[in-house]
Amino acid sequence: MLMGELSRRSDVPVATIKYYLREGLLPAGVATSATRAEYGQAHLRRLQLIRALVDIGEVPVAALRKILAVVDDQDASVHQMLGTVEYQLGPRLAVPDGDDPDWQAASQEVDDLIADMGWTVTPFAPARTLLALTLAALRRSGSAPPGAGLRAYAEAMAGLAATEVASLAPDRDSAPGPRAGPASARAPETGSRVALAESAVLGMVLYERVIVALRRLAQEDASARLFG
Repeated sequence: MLMGELSRRSDVPVATIKYYLREGLLPAGVATSATRAEYGQAHLRRLQLIRALVDIGEVPVAALRKILAVVDDQDASVHQMLGTVEYQLGPRLAVPDGDDPDWQAASQEVDDLIADMGWTVTPFAPARTLLALTLAALRRSGSAPPGAGLRAYAEAMAGLAATEVASLAPDRDSAPGPRAGPASARAPETGSRVALAESAVLGMVLYERVIVALRRLAQEDASARLFG
């Protein structure tokens, strides 16, 4: 397909596609003349991934380049790929002064929770900082986590995460790489490692929003049942 058709099928403006090409985020097409090139399904998939990361994941170009590099790295393990995506998705948060008692208490609470759950998490994980900052804010406001408490949330997320990550395990009878499953937005069109990796990353970004939306819908229903 020519760039005009690629633009129509992906719903990405031609000018934006050209920008992605200049930045090296989108592979060049197959040149058919000095001013024309052909693009295929791989380019369409890559555009869908880029748009999800930019529009939904709000990923800056510098971080986007790192994510796409690990997606294209045939030697990168699934764990390396997922880790790169999660850490580049952020958020990038400033750590408070070490003398802040609420921050110290919240940080210790997060450390204790991770140890208690038996999770393998690096000390510099962005989600670790995000959770500690959130708990510190709750302490300052005099609030407590609603419901059954932090451990209940952690256990629920652990079960969900285990299901999602298990769906990315490589099939024994197919090429290495993650396979499509609940964490994927949809099955890739080819069995290539890159197509599978793109599908997995797309699922990570989109399903995070699904979790937030489902929680809000469930809360509205619970409120209507109890207070409506």
